[in-house]
Amino acid sequence: MVKHCLERRSPFGVLLVLARGTAHVGCTAEITGVVKRYNDGRLDILTRGRDPFRVTELFTEDPLLEGTVEYLEDRDSSPEPACSRQMVELYEACHTLLFGDYPRDIDEDAPGLAYALAARLPMDLLWKQQILELRDESARRERLFHFLREWAPHLQRSSNLKRRAAGGGGLN
Repeated sequence: MVKHCLERRSPFGVLLVLARGTAHVGCTAEITGVVKRYNDGRLDILTRGRDPFRVTELFTEDPLLEGTVEYLEDRDSSPEPACSRQMVELYEACHTLLFGDYPRDIDEDAPGLAYALAARLPMDLLWKQQILELRDESARRERLFHFLREWAPHLQRSSNLKRRAAGGGGLN
């Protein structure tokens, strides 16, 4: 499939698959780069999510799932500026705690900002799925804001514990 997508520069679909089943909302992805090629033909690739879709029919005869999909459109919405700003601030704090580096190039007015920020964080896949399934940017930003507001204190505590452990384990 990857070889086919690379040769034709065509996207492929991504769905969340869990032990209890497969999600019915996913998104197309385009391959943006090949990081590494292995002798056995495998590839490490970079992708970018594109268009959300809902599966209307799933064909499971082949290990490589295929299906029929309908592409999903967003409802018009105007994200609340205060919520968007708070979401970005929380994202910046979480990103810094996780990666030790301040994130750059965040455009608060960018369409699909919630998708972009959620993609950059190692969030639980079910949370990412919830964001993907929402059909307006305002709702996605609000959901991400609430998630980050709950997650940031946990990251801060974890960061503090790591710092203490690296310093010999003493409590300062």
